[in-house]
Amino acid sequence: MTDHAAVQAALERLAVETPSWAYGNSGTRFKVFAQPGVPRTVREKLDDAATVHALTGAAPTVALHIPWDRVDDYGALAKYAEERGLRLGTINANVFQDDDYKLGSVTNPDPEVRRKALAHLLDCVDIMDATGSRDLKLWFADGTNYPGQDDIRARQDRLAEALRTVYDRLGDHQRMVLEYKLFEPAFYTTDVPDWGTSYAHCLQLGDRAQVCVDTGHHAPGTNIEFIVAFLLRARRLGAFDFNSRFYADDDLMAGAADPFQLFRILYEVRRGGGLDAGSRIAFMLDQCHNVESKVPAVVRSVMNVQEAAAKALLVDRNALAAAQASGDVLEANAVLMDAYNTDVRPLLAALRAEQGLDPDPVAAHRASGRQERVAAERVGGEQAGWGV
Repeated sequence: MTDHAAVQAALERLAVETPSWAYGNSGTRFKVFAQPGVPRTVREKLDDAATVHALTGAAPTVALHIPWDRVDDYGALAKYAEERGLRLGTINANVFQDDDYKLGSVTNPDPEVRRKALAHLLDCVDIMDATGSRDLKLWFADGTNYPGQDDIRARQDRLAEALRTVYDRLGDHQRMVLEYKLFEPAFYTTDVPDWGTSYAHCLQLGDRAQVCVDTGHHAPGTNIEFIVAFLLRARRLGAFDFNSRFYADDDLMAGAADPFQLFRILYEVRRGGGLDAGSRIAFMLDQCHNVESKVPAVVRSVMNVQEAAAKALLVDRNALAAAQASGDVLEANAVLMDAYNTDVRPLLAALRAEQGLDPDPVAAHRASGRQERVAAERVGGEQAGWGV
């Protein structure tokens, strides 16, 4: 039988970090589409994130991207976030937009470029010290486009050296989460192309180096829940970047393409203790909303994660274990499907009502008229974020 009190407690604990870059203009490699009312400053991004948290009750932290979110006083920025019911979360480094990084950043054959990239990563740790952030997330666009362009093994040596330097700089309470991507923009070799490469480097570094599983960064047909189960068993799953993969990239709303996959992933998270009290897994969104309105899209993404988690928590684990032990294939599958086919929207609506929130966050945002107000107020200036 399902312990409904435990389900409710787990859902009350569930926190989904939203990314600052989700609130600004963004696009494909072909076009950035401007929208009215996008944030012009980092503080306006935090205002939007605070709106998402106020509507959902489940998005208390905001990930920053450096240098997109650079400010002179990070302590003051952290205070500004706190005043709006938020905390500053993961610090994301950017070593892929400068011209110097055309042939890579920390794996570049030019030692001067490598030193520049490493200095930026260490600067991000300094920012973590100022914001109180726990996690530094690293993603590298590094790789090659042609056979023979560079020494594949040497690039791994350069990567390992840079990661070690950054890891040794971390404070005792801080972690490094290493993301990966199958391809793009390096189409021949990518220096961190998959979870196995990330895992291998993390093993060499220490316990505070963890893998970040990006749900959009896999080949079609990849069994992501197997990767999740493996990394949880190895105690190396540090974070998720939730999104849906329709582009060659990964920028659509979590659960938009395959909500059943998101459920399967979150069941393995539950099975591995990732939804228990005290879990250190960071649940983050990594999305850019190119044609849809920003804040409602982020709200829907948070709700999609909540719904998938609720269904995962409703799986009758005793019944599932019994069916598995007896080799009853159909019954085991039926136990999972019973949970997945449950309409959990009334459960979550009731939970929001108990928390003093509107049961329908999307309708509440629409009725508030906030979208129209910020479109009228945020006129002039450059948008802050992706593509600048």
